[in-house]
Amino acid sequence: MEIIMPLMLFGAVCVVLLIGYPVALSLGGTALFFAAIGLLMPEVFDPIFLQALPNRIYGIMTNQTLIAVPLFVFMGVMLERSKVAEDLLGTMADLFGSLRGGLGISVILVGMLLAASTGIVGATVVTMGMLSLPIMLKRGYHPSIATGTICAAGTLGQIIPPSIILILLGDVLSAAYQQAQLDMGIFAPETLSVGDLFVGALIPGLLLVLFYILYIISIGLARRDLIPEVTIDPTQNTESIFLRTFKAILPPLLLIIAVLGSILTGAATPTEAAAVGAMGALILAISKKALSLAVLRDVVYSTTQVTSMIFFIFIGAAIFSLVFRGYSGDELIERFLLGIAENDPESALAAILPEGAFGPVLIVMLVMFLLGFILDFIEITFVVVPIIAPILLAMGIDPVWLGIMIAINLQTSFLTPPFGFALFYLRGVAPDSVKTTDIYKGIVPFILIQLLMLVALAYWPELATWLPEQVFNP
Repeated sequence: MEIIMPLMLFGAVCVVLLIGYPVALSLGGTALFFAAIGLLMPEVFDPIFLQALPNRIYGIMTNQTLIAVPLFVFMGVMLERSKVAEDLLGTMADLFGSLRGGLGISVILVGMLLAASTGIVGATVVTMGMLSLPIMLKRGYHPSIATGTICAAGTLGQIIPPSIILILLGDVLSAAYQQAQLDMGIFAPETLSVGDLFVGALIPGLLLVLFYILYIISIGLARRDLIPEVTIDPTQNTESIFLRTFKAILPPLLLIIAVLGSILTGAATPTEAAAVGAMGALILAISKKALSLAVLRDVVYSTTQVTSMIFFIFIGAAIFSLVFRGYSGDELIERFLLGIAENDPESALAAILPEGAFGPVLIVMLVMFLLGFILDFIEITFVVVPIIAPILLAMGIDPVWLGIMIAINLQTSFLTPPFGFALFYLRGVAPDSVKTTDIYKGIVPFILIQLLMLVALAYWPELATWLPEQVFNP
């Protein structure tokens, strides 16, 4: 029964989510139902964990790091309403128009800039789909190439800072890292900040952008039936194209430098930098004459809606986590992962996995990838990471490396058919002429690039850890 109840709790949550109930209510409601059952079985369930719930909720309400969430959401929504993406895409397409696949390259670069400006995946995919998909189809791009490029570019907001997932992961991993050190007998624990994850994500994120662009270029050279010939307009003035591109890129680029630069230089915390970004987006909207009372009301409403959803899920996940621990679910997982790490002969997986931390990390990454089919990154961050992170970090794993691995893994699950959320976002705005199978086929090469990035990070952890050490510990 000690083994069955935690598994039943987790399985019940997945079933309730698949039925279609709201995530926060599914997490909290299912957990409370199992807690009520547990009160009837004191030999299996420890009700003292429920006494920590008020402190958990108060901690969420007073968490300074999480203030960055509504500020970055406000920044992203305001930039979306300011038509920044539309201006960027038009000028980038003209700039790379002389290259075969130039429009695809433009979409990737605009996706990168929007990721660094907004950090909201759903909004980026929908915006890019509405703006660039009709243009790419009109210019002769195969639907699979067009849709795959848009989905991949739109999900760069998962890994390129300032990313909402990195903010949430930073907060959760920080608590897990301190807990792991205390469990190891270190009573003056080191800290992990959101800034560490922001800096650690820069190199992997930019490498993904580079690999995406190389793929588009290679397809343009090898498969001329998928990407059309370039028709150059002889009347175009190259100098004016560069000038328009510079004018379109400069405002969001200055905003990115202000936000990330203030973090990298230590001039501001991520929360303070988020405030800079929100104010910068407001000024940018005013300068483009895109701000009105109606627009501001719409932006504030959208920001409140998204923020409320995130924090509501956070509270539901806190209830779930406490009930799961009340059933000793965390101890069950710890025994399982330690059995793999120590090559326990009683563990069935230990026989096929190497000894040490690699085996547990591989299993956790695989489970998170599969959970990404049915759970959003917010649920996984709040529910799964607090349970498994202290165990993995106690094995000596670098918290920055683990955070970046989780972020890229969740980004990959965002793209993977048939349940990838980014695919659903694009399907919602794509014309009927684009088949769902085209979207699935188009995203497969980008998924392989993502997996390649995960393998590279596993082999060279320095891709994530080197830059934070240089910036914060020179």
